[in-house]
Amino acid sequence: MPATVHTIRCLSDNYAYLVQGGGQTVLVDAPEAGPILAHLDGIGGRLDAILLTHHHDDHIQAVPEIVAATGAQVWGNGADAHRLPPLDRALVAGETALVCGENVTVIDVPGHTVGHVAFHFPASRLVFTADSLMAMGCGRLFEGTAAQMWDSLSRLAALPDDTLVCSGHDYCRGNGAFALSVDPDNAALRARIDAVAAGRRPCSPATLGEEKATNPFLRAPELARPDESALSAFARLRAGKDGFRG
Repeated sequence: MPATVHTIRCLSDNYAYLVQGGGQTVLVDAPEAGPILAHLDGIGGRLDAILLTHHHDDHIQAVPEIVAATGAQVWGNGADAHRLPPLDRALVAGETALVCGENVTVIDVPGHTVGHVAFHFPASRLVFTADSLMAMGCGRLFEGTAAQMWDSLSRLAALPDDTLVCSGHDYCRGNGAFALSVDPDNAALRARIDAVAAGRRPCSPATLGEEKATNPFLRAPELARPDESALSAFARLRAGKDGFRG
């Protein structure tokens, strides 16, 4: 059976995810203990592991409190262990780990940070991308380069279109406004923005196919200027988003 995903709003605009399957429950990222523990109590209270995508405080700061309450193990990128809470399992980008009864791939997705990873649950058609691929956007390049982020997005875009992308924040208002400013004739984009604004659907998750149709960073080749490469178009769009005040 595919894993079940519970989306939890944390802080002002973060998402955390509880995943249940194969007799296990795991948490992806730990922004805020209260909402996560409350939701966990409602689904049985057991937590086997916390999977960390990257070292930023709004994704790891609740780890100590959640571990104290549940005894969960902490898993994260071993290459970034010096910036993460103490790890019970140091993962290696590219490896496959058994999580919730399925073989989950740890995908290297630098750009937002150099140690960022994503978690792909292929049997359940899920990918947890945090601040790499985001709903109608991508993370700001705090540490990595445009080339690194474009490679990361291209790697994620190669997954099946029916994969559900579970990203790290509800930035749909700002991301949607920027996307519309550079892709104004995109009917799928307008429909998605309207549905989120009206409360008919959440900001995240969304299928990868929908992201490919509405996310300007994945659409960099289509939005490229004449004689502009996909990478150059992506870099221009990312710089444009950094200065966007719409």
